[in-house]
Amino acid sequence: MTTIRTRIAPSPTGFLHLGTARTALYSWAYARHHGGQFVLRIEDTDVARSTQDSVEQILASMKWLGLDADEGPIYQMQRLERYQEVIDGMIEAGTAYRCYCTPEELDAMKAAQEARGEKRRYDGTWRPEAGKTLPAIPADVKPVVRFKNPAAGDVSWDDLVKGPITINNKEIDDLIIQRTDGVPTYNFAVVVDDWDMRITHVFRGDEHVNNTPWQINIFNALNAPLPRFGHLPVILGDDGAKLSKRRGAVSVTAYEDDGYLPEAMLNYLSRLGWSHGDDELFTREQLVSWFDGTHLNKSPAQWDPAKLEWVNGQYIKQADDARLAALVAVQLAKRGITADAAKLTPMCALFKDRCATTVVLADWLAMYFAPVTPSAEDLAAQVTDATKPAIATLADKLAGLAEWNKAAIQGAIKETIGAHGLKMPQLAIPVRVLVCGRAQTPSVDAVLELFDKEIVISRLRAV
Repeated sequence: MTTIRTRIAPSPTGFLHLGTARTALYSWAYARHHGGQFVLRIEDTDVARSTQDSVEQILASMKWLGLDADEGPIYQMQRLERYQEVIDGMIEAGTAYRCYCTPEELDAMKAAQEARGEKRRYDGTWRPEAGKTLPAIPADVKPVVRFKNPAAGDVSWDDLVKGPITINNKEIDDLIIQRTDGVPTYNFAVVVDDWDMRITHVFRGDEHVNNTPWQINIFNALNAPLPRFGHLPVILGDDGAKLSKRRGAVSVTAYEDDGYLPEAMLNYLSRLGWSHGDDELFTREQLVSWFDGTHLNKSPAQWDPAKLEWVNGQYIKQADDARLAALVAVQLAKRGITADAAKLTPMCALFKDRCATTVVLADWLAMYFAPVTPSAEDLAAQVTDATKPAIATLADKLAGLAEWNKAAIQGAIKETIGAHGLKMPQLAIPVRVLVCGRAQTPSVDAVLELFDKEIVISRLRAV
């Protein structure tokens, strides 16, 4: 039985964006579901635009999402000898040829075609044919190598997402497979890579549908086994336009910075183009168990930040408090606040139910470590001549507590409201405003318990 092998092959010309991350997720999940292997390949033949920073960001994104590769990263630019070997063999076999047309000649060729109302394409000037005399080879022109695409017939495949697709060979021309500098082009290198790496299933974006006929023809020219192809619909942004590296997309690592959990992102991304019944929330293990390549949507998915935030909030609620504390400590450090993760742990337990991200959680917990600034409106409404005496009394009672815990704090509050003839909200809300900088929090005694005693008293006495 053939081992299922999938791959993700991002180009390091920018960050790993959401569409590629989803493709990586589907490829990974499909391989894991079938007990197969997942390969990470870096397609860095666009030398002018590829950067090491992009490579590192891609690797960091994959690691954060937990999409572990069985092989790789494999870099195309380290395989130039192999590409040259295959190209030499194709030239010898007559399935590829050298083309000496200059860029100026190609521009003139396409301009003439446009003027005649024809499709812009290479006209086969240097394509060898039986009985054809080729032009004299110019001495000062470095050639490209072109694939000799079949002149007739159809290219057909049964797409894993779209179903049967057929494109006539007359619709495509002899594409360049090697540039003048000896570097292969995408459509050629990807075929050799998938062949050498024994890739059986290729998931990729919709934009590659038009590349697939060329690639299938090259596979056939090499007598190489064809993988199955699945072309995933695009992800649309809020405005209905496609998300991409160059338009509106945000890097995967930016979501880590913004306080999202990788399991939440994995859960949300998987639902952008695939479903398992009505299940909204599921574990990584469930995804692997369910993802068999079926139930992939043919229509574009809509990116919904509010839905992602909701999903993340559900995972925040379920997350281990110590883990959240470590993440919040990082968020606080970005603000210049040093906080001990052990101290943060019970705080996370208290506040996580009302937070959609660890950034929001850090917004709450910053009050424990940094001064707060209540709004003028809250101070005017809550800290009044009617409540100031009770606030002073509470400060004194709290200062006199032998033990600093929820029960003792609650007792001091009850004694104070009894002594001043107030109801709980008449004291609790002003206390929240002064100590926490906001009028709404969880139970005030639970919140105060987690403060240093001296901070609470000093903030109450600062009225």
